[in-house]
Amino acid sequence: MTITGLVTALRAEASCVSPAAYIPFNQVTRIEDHTVLWLSGMGAQAARTAAEGLQQHGAAALVSFGVAGALNSNLKPGDLILPDAIHTGEQLPVDMAWRNRLQNSLPADINVVNSLLAHSAVPLTSEKAKFDLAQATGAWAVDMESGAVAAVAAAAGIPFIAVRAIIDPVQFSPPQALLDAIYPDGRVNPVRLVILLLKRSVHLSTLLHMAAGMRAARRTLSRVIQSVGTGLSSQATNPGH
Repeated sequence: MTITGLVTALRAEASCVSPAAYIPFNQVTRIEDHTVLWLSGMGAQAARTAAEGLQQHGAAALVSFGVAGALNSNLKPGDLILPDAIHTGEQLPVDMAWRNRLQNSLPADINVVNSLLAHSAVPLTSEKAKFDLAQATGAWAVDMESGAVAAVAAAAGIPFIAVRAIIDPVQFSPPQALLDAIYPDGRVNPVRLVILLLKRSVHLSTLLHMAAGMRAARRTLSRVIQSVGTGLSSQATNPGH
């Protein structure tokens, strides 16, 4: 059976795939006989390292698995993006046959959207930044890792899909100040966070909003895994198909 490699940037994403109490950072983790996972941290370079590492450990199909920000007002936290392609300046393909089989295997009450998923080199911290990227790319959602994973898969000629749940709507974005208190794997520096709250650089309502979005996104990602398995079920068996 084809070994599927999943790249997740955040611990909150990886925990939807594996129930393990601790997942090692920046190294391959075997989940099942046919599934390996790499918790990479945020950003394109980290995701590229993860995708290349998974391929070196036998992965013959790659998945970018995690959360995404909405670029379209029709999307809400918990909606699932199974994109048609990844926009990185060029359009990198997904394996459409695999993507379609996965989509057809999901519960009907998961709201699935097919569109472009855009790459961003930096977090988008305003509605205007999201609007500008949507206008430039035509994408409905954005993340920072899928483009790198897609590029590794395309160069290797192996199947790739992205499975991304919306965490924040287009009208809301995490403030830059808060991002400065977050470690690459998504954990929060508690001392830095308390300082930001005391200085009112970040408001409690913002944290609550973000937490609610992450809960909705994780529920969807967990349901995907529960429905089709960690190998994401009917993976493509013909590289480049």
